[in-house]
Amino acid sequence: MSTENEYTLPKVWKYDENEAGKWSKINRPYSGSTHEKTLPRGEHPFQLHSLATPNGQKATIMLEELLEQGIQEAEYDAYTIDIGEGKQFSSGFVAINPNSKIPALIDTTVDPDLRIFESGSILQYLAEKFDTLQPKDLKGKTECRNWLMWQMGSAPFVGGGFGHFFAYAPVTLQYPIDRYTMETKRQLDVLDKHLARNKYMAGDEYSIADIAIWPWYGNLVLGNLYEGSDEFLQVQEYTHLKRWAELVQQRPAVQRGIRVNKPWGDDGLTERHSAADFD
Repeated sequence: MSTENEYTLPKVWKYDENEAGKWSKINRPYSGSTHEKTLPRGEHPFQLHSLATPNGQKATIMLEELLEQGIQEAEYDAYTIDIGEGKQFSSGFVAINPNSKIPALIDTTVDPDLRIFESGSILQYLAEKFDTLQPKDLKGKTECRNWLMWQMGSAPFVGGGFGHFFAYAPVTLQYPIDRYTMETKRQLDVLDKHLARNKYMAGDEYSIADIAIWPWYGNLVLGNLYEGSDEFLQVQEYTHLKRWAELVQQRPAVQRGIRVNKPWGDDGLTERHSAADFD
């Protein structure tokens, strides 16, 4: 392996905004708000502030699945947070997620300022609140949460690891690409072997485990995440995972959910306030 561009570690690391590259407005070594801005609020019980990244899609798919079941109490207003422009560092957004990451949700039916942040927490909260999209028995619920937590711990290696160095890094480096490709393929193999024995992640029924995993791994094997990665990763090898990914993709709530908070493409909705917005 070439060491031509090998990095020499300084004794003390220093932040240089000029070296932060394309995502300089997302990544920085400190927290808190950079500017004052009050978040908008609509008339529905839930207020979602997010972006249609894989993590953001979890929240919108979940809300659309609840509405698909006829649970009108899950109606929501969705507002886009442009993380590329640093909108997640507004005072209003930091107030509902001090970690400045999308998605963040407010449930006004409990308290006008009840915040739910972290996508896994949002999925669990809504599943518990409406008693749906998770198994009823303890064994099944535990298996569902096993896979939910697996996704929360594993996906950063795909997005922040493989995806970053494969698609977004300012230079192409073999070592990190090899490192994170190996881990990504290992994770795909874990899912493929599990789905060889199960229709959905927690068994025979669709659940929040599927909603959590599909935006990352379903989109990845369907070629929707990083251009050229499907060929690079040889995703056709994972036949059971692809079967599941295509099955979940066919759900009407999934097809609606991936359009919400999507400021790019012809089918995207920067805001969502009712079912009519999809027409």
